[in-house]
Amino acid sequence: MNIVVLDGFTLNPGDLNWDELKALGPCEIFDRTPPEQVESRAAGAGVILTNKTVLSRDGLARLPALKYVGVLATGTNVVDLVAARERGIPVTNIPTYGTRSVAQAAFALLLELTNHAGHHAQSVRVGRWTKSVDWCYWDFPLRELDGLTMGLAGFGRIGGAVAELAHAFGMKVIAYDPFLKNPPPFVRPAELEEIFRGSDVVSLHCPLTPQTNQLVNAKRLRLMKPTALLLNTSRGPLVDEVALAEALNTGVIAGAGLDVLSVEPPPATNPLLQARNCLITPHNAWGTQAARARLLRVAVANVRAFLAGQPVNVVN
Repeated sequence: MNIVVLDGFTLNPGDLNWDELKALGPCEIFDRTPPEQVESRAAGAGVILTNKTVLSRDGLARLPALKYVGVLATGTNVVDLVAARERGIPVTNIPTYGTRSVAQAAFALLLELTNHAGHHAQSVRVGRWTKSVDWCYWDFPLRELDGLTMGLAGFGRIGGAVAELAHAFGMKVIAYDPFLKNPPPFVRPAELEEIFRGSDVVSLHCPLTPQTNQLVNAKRLRLMKPTALLLNTSRGPLVDEVALAEALNTGVIAGAGLDVLSVEPPPATNPLLQARNCLITPHNAWGTQAARARLLRVAVANVRAFLAGQPVNVVN
């Protein structure tokens, strides 16, 4: 059965290999596929793997040979799941691969917001320390995490990993999740309002649903302490970006660290790109080599299971 990877570059920019996938059948791998080329590239494919390339109802209808779709991520919104189900096409995802990497990235953002190590290292590189009249200096208040409260909105695998790191730093941890049961002893369940009102750091770890869209809005931002920090390594649309930019620029909250935005890549008009004390990384929290290697192994295992007639990780 022919296999086509529509957009493999972000998963494997060259430091991994596709050999295990290629061993499963004739395989063609594209770094990126523009929408207008999906049909021509995937016309004879029985198996398609996609990360962000959209497979709409109309697009699926134009691929009569298609028998299986594997999403190279956890989220599956790029595929019309209903249309695929109507065709009897299983769609699979990768349910977990980057838990520790994303938790690490959340703390990388937090530590930069509290210690500003990158900023101060750059100031040394351009010569400021050699010219300093004092033996040390700092351009921003340096904040200690020990004793501060980490509030988690969402407590799945990644939220739980962030909680462990926060606890190791001596932080108090509170968490809101409608499905939270039997949390670790160092995590105290809390209502969502308390997460925003009582935390020194609010970290988002929610799925994107109609209920969580713009979970962080002007009203909830006004609940937060003026010294509080917001982290989002989950989904960009969880945040009302205009409201967050306004809150940062007017001192309603002290800072934000974001790895995701509502539109990616962002337009130059996104107000967060110029907002005060706002760190933005380009949706790469998931992208450690270890996490990508795990993702690729599971993606291949998903295809192998499908070809054996026993599909796993099916989402439709």
